[in-house]
Formats: sequence, C-alpha cells, structure tokens
Amino acid sequence: MLPADWIEYRRSDSEILGWMLADGDGFRVFDLLGRERTPDGADPLEWLDAEELLDELGIGYLADRWTLHLPDGSERPVRIAEASARGVTVIADEFGAASAVGGDPERFRLPFPVTDELSPR
Repeated sequence: MLPADWIEYRRSDSEILGWMLADGDGFRVFDLLGRERTPDGADPLEWLDAEELLDELGIGYLADRWTLHLPDGSERPVRIAEASARGVTVIADEFGAASAVGGDPERFRLPFPVTDELSPR
C-alpha cells in the first residue's frame, strides 16, 4: 500500500515514474517497485535533483530479468508483468522469454513496496 506521505512524480506524458518523500529540507526518491533510489549515504535531494533522478531512472528497468527468492530457499527467474502501488505481479521466465514456457506462465503476486524477495538478475 502506498504511504500517504509519498508524492507522486510523473514525466511529461503523464507516465508515473515514482515517488518522493519529504525528509527535512529535501526529498528521498522511490521507484515504481517502492525501493528507495536516493544514492546510498546521500543527504536528501533538492526537488529538482529528485525529479532528475526519477527522469533518468525512467521505467526501462521494469523490462529487465529479475530473480524471485521463494520462501523454501529456491529462486526463480521472472519478469515484471505489472507494477503499481496495489502490488507487483511477476511471471516465471525460465527460458529468457516469459512466453517460451508455453501456455500461461506461473504468476506471483508481491506486496508493494517489494522486499528483498525480488532482486535484479
């Protein structure tokens, strides 16, 4: 669930890129998975710097391959099918193309913001 104090940020075509959270005199930045993207160890950013960070980040990372760490300790290669503040859906991607598994690929629904159970591949 989206925290009430997060400020939505959209690019010029209205596509949402992420959120900002006021922190003192600056802002912390969060991506579409709810992960903080403010540089490690950095002070909160000025508004324009936070916007620039989200613009540079874009949405391309959503198309990358990811690893889902399951409760039993196993891992599955996945791709993100849907990302919103209501949750994140990933689909099994065993062969490098989610459609290659034939039929409907296995889906996993994750809470927002995502936890360490989902990591870049």
